[in-house]
Amino acid sequence: MAGRTQQQADRTRRKRSRTLPPVYTGISGSFEDKDNDFVCPICFDIIEEAHMTKCGHTFCYKCIKQSLENSNRCPKCNYLIESSDQIFPNFTLNELIMKHRGKLEEKKIKVENNVHGGGSTSWYDMITEDSLDLPNVNNLLEILQTKKQKLEADNQLSQHMILKDFLHNVRQKKQEQLDQLQKELSLIDEDLSKVEVMISETKRKFSSFADHLVPNGFDVATDNGSQDGFNGSKNAGKPFFNTTHAARRKKVDQHYEDLEQCYFNIRQKKLFEFEDKSNGLDEFTESLSKFTRFSSFRPLATLSYASDMYNGSSNIVSSIEFDRDCDYFAIAGVTRKIKIYEYDTVIKDAVDIHYPVHEMVCNSKISCVTWSSYHKNLLASSDYEGTITLWDAFTGQTSKIFQEHEKRCWSVDFNRMDPKLLASGSDDAKVKLWSTNTDHSIACLEAKANVCCVYFNPESRYHLAFGSADHCVHYYDLRNTKQAVMVFKGHRKAVSYCKFLNSQEIVSASTDSQLKLWEVSKPSCLRTFKGHTNEKNFVGLATDGDYIACGSENNSLFVYYKGLSKQLLTFKFETVKSVLEKNKKEEEVNEFVSAVSWRPGSNVMVAANSQGTVKVLEMV
Repeated sequence: MAGRTQQQADRTRRKRSRTLPPVYTGISGSFEDKDNDFVCPICFDIIEEAHMTKCGHTFCYKCIKQSLENSNRCPKCNYLIESSDQIFPNFTLNELIMKHRGKLEEKKIKVENNVHGGGSTSWYDMITEDSLDLPNVNNLLEILQTKKQKLEADNQLSQHMILKDFLHNVRQKKQEQLDQLQKELSLIDEDLSKVEVMISETKRKFSSFADHLVPNGFDVATDNGSQDGFNGSKNAGKPFFNTTHAARRKKVDQHYEDLEQCYFNIRQKKLFEFEDKSNGLDEFTESLSKFTRFSSFRPLATLSYASDMYNGSSNIVSSIEFDRDCDYFAIAGVTRKIKIYEYDTVIKDAVDIHYPVHEMVCNSKISCVTWSSYHKNLLASSDYEGTITLWDAFTGQTSKIFQEHEKRCWSVDFNRMDPKLLASGSDDAKVKLWSTNTDHSIACLEAKANVCCVYFNPESRYHLAFGSADHCVHYYDLRNTKQAVMVFKGHRKAVSYCKFLNSQEIVSASTDSQLKLWEVSKPSCLRTFKGHTNEKNFVGLATDGDYIACGSENNSLFVYYKGLSKQLLTFKFETVKSVLEKNKKEEEVNEFVSAVSWRPGSNVMVAANSQGTVKVLEMV
């Protein structure tokens, strides 16, 4: 009987062992063979309060107690257990289970810390760690999935917010542009109404010939751009169609963008200053008239400064200046000669060679000449040896010599308010002031670099400006020479010339191929003029107050209107080749316009180039 009972128990145990499900951990219900030693065969979770039966199997205390209440046999091997007193605590296994639980908790904390950025272990080290079990991997994946979803949601929201901000900014800018356009349209409509009224009043005032008020002129397309037209040229005696209504409209079309900017700058400035709006319209009307007034150059005469036009020696003209009454003009340069010409004689005589009325010879190459605004015959020159010489231009005699500059003197200028005062600038980084009544300089301004030009304010005894190799224009009050009133910064290379358009505006030229317009009371540049080429030579600078003329290293003369940044007119000098250069191509001949002077109160200027060719030109 006992043997049969044992056989039945063995069969039941084998059957149960075949039908028992695989062992799971209690954490996630996944397979984990490494933790089978700590799993309760009844609840399939890590054993809580391990108790062992007489047959040697270990269970959770609660699980085995409940099992024995239902059956008095071991759930593992079907061994007969008569009472719950026959189960005993397994202290050793309890200690192992406690250590195992501690390791699991540490891994969980490590995973959470790394997920939230608080761990010091790298992701790679944590994932490749051998002790990382499958439950932890699943927990990690769950955390990462949650993190991924959160990051995706944050990223999508961020993109939508950025898009919203962008569209908001675009709308705001477009709204501002729309508001600005509406203001501009209102301004234009107002000005159009005023112009219509002016046209009606003009037609009514001159009703007898109103049909002829707008000149039809010639067809602009017939203009071949010829620059001839005086003393027997093919266009002599013909009306200059360049000044017709059609030619002016064509010029407006060519410079439409610049004119548009000029219009709004003037009109809106007047609005902001709460001035009468008509003043702004009148100012722009005047600017438009001056800009479209001239379309080309008409040569009036050609002279030669060259000593010998048949050899390759340098004949650069460095300075041209008119006297106070514009009756005479002086030409000086590297041939060491100052030639005085009578203007009326030059333009009226239909001859090939014009001779000077007076000629003076210096000891060195001449860099600059200037006339006194008070004494008609008084002329000053500066030269490459640093000498300042005062001449009687009509006798050719020297009246005074100043020799204090230590290096080449580039510029000299008479003060218009004080006929005895003149200033000079030199490579010795000094601006010296002289008086015609003394033998020595009366004051000195120390510059930090070579001084290339110096010029007095035409309406002040005390203010002068000078350009320097430090790329700046310095404006001084002679009553306080310790510090400049203003320093104009903006050029990238040495400032070779500076001239006053009027008492409030200065134009400067530099070897950065730019002219810049400044207001004496403001440090910022008002306008930059570009188009000519000037990188290494002195190319001349002149102004009549509205127009600015300068030379270029492509052997051309450029004229700008002060209200627009692009050139208004250009005049190309003919290339004159010496016997030694006759085989050279035109582009290989290094010629440039080196000097220019405006005849005050007229639209005539005199310009010269590096070959000594001098042109008297009229803007038409």
